[in-house]
Amino acid sequence: MAESTTISNTANLMKYMKLDQKGSVLAEYVWIDGSNGVRSKTKTLSGPVKSYKELSEWNFDGSSCGQAPGDNSDVYLRPVAIYPDPFRGGDNILVMCECWDHDGTPNKFNYRHDCARQMEAHADQEPWFGLEQEYTLLGPDGWPYGWPKGGFPAPQGPYYCGVGTTKVYCRDIVESHYKACLFAGIQISGINAEVMPAQWEYQVGPCKGIELGDQLWMSRYLLRRVSEEYGVQITLAPKPIPGDWNGAGLHTNVSTADMRKDGGMKAIEAAMKNLEKRHVEHIAVYGEGNAERMTGEHETASMDKFSWAVADRGASIRIPRQVAADGKGYFEDRRPASNACPYQITGITMETVSIDL
Repeated sequence: MAESTTISNTANLMKYMKLDQKGSVLAEYVWIDGSNGVRSKTKTLSGPVKSYKELSEWNFDGSSCGQAPGDNSDVYLRPVAIYPDPFRGGDNILVMCECWDHDGTPNKFNYRHDCARQMEAHADQEPWFGLEQEYTLLGPDGWPYGWPKGGFPAPQGPYYCGVGTTKVYCRDIVESHYKACLFAGIQISGINAEVMPAQWEYQVGPCKGIELGDQLWMSRYLLRRVSEEYGVQITLAPKPIPGDWNGAGLHTNVSTADMRKDGGMKAIEAAMKNLEKRHVEHIAVYGEGNAERMTGEHETASMDKFSWAVADRGASIRIPRQVAADGKGYFEDRRPASNACPYQITGITMETVSIDL
């Protein structure tokens, strides 16, 4: 594993982690900051806590997180979901929060609020989402873990879903994150090594409506917390290494009640027409630096042109072959970058596919 600069002693830590909390619960309030990252801080409560509705609002210094000016820095945290804490165990919880300003309006980086409105407006469509989160593991020097220092490994080919030394790196981090997600109740449905060495993917979903955004963001928090303990950095950059290497995406699988019915391909084809009309609007919220990834190469479509096809990983939208055979199911939007916000993706997608349906 990578050499960490963090001073840590697991044996000593575990001695204290086993101490009785005397009925108290530690609630880790988690939020999204102004740079598309996650932050958190802890509050001691009387427990146990059964619902996020039992939790009070809290606040933080928004000027230190890029979310407010220094002369009016208070930003408020409103709990929206809770999960068991895999790091502290017991009755301790992780709390997903929305950020609100002092005047009662959503913070400008609170994309969840608009997403929830879309999900409520189109609840009759019973939307299901599944997101495939790709990410890259970096050593303390910022170079992909396992790569020769200042050099490159053998070309892509043996790494996707690979097994064995020189084929995959940091499986211990991936497995730790997988189990942490399961403990927390995240609907993580699988993992695999990706095409570029030191790159992995995990899938969250299917989840209903707003739950997907909540769970994907919490899974990102868990990934960064796990990587802390191993001294490895996580990057969600869509093109972490220039050149003949695959980028990283956040492929988005979408299904509505109409798409899941017999004859649902008609609803899918109607959605394709709507998505084509709003291609530019979608690209605008599909992640920073996505143009470096969406070049038409390395299993991507060109950012400048919308396309859809059955079983084509070079199209903007892929219709799985089994869906085409069944005549119903879901579609995969391959345009979102790995660093895109799941609330923005699912919100605009729900709005777009519901037009005239």
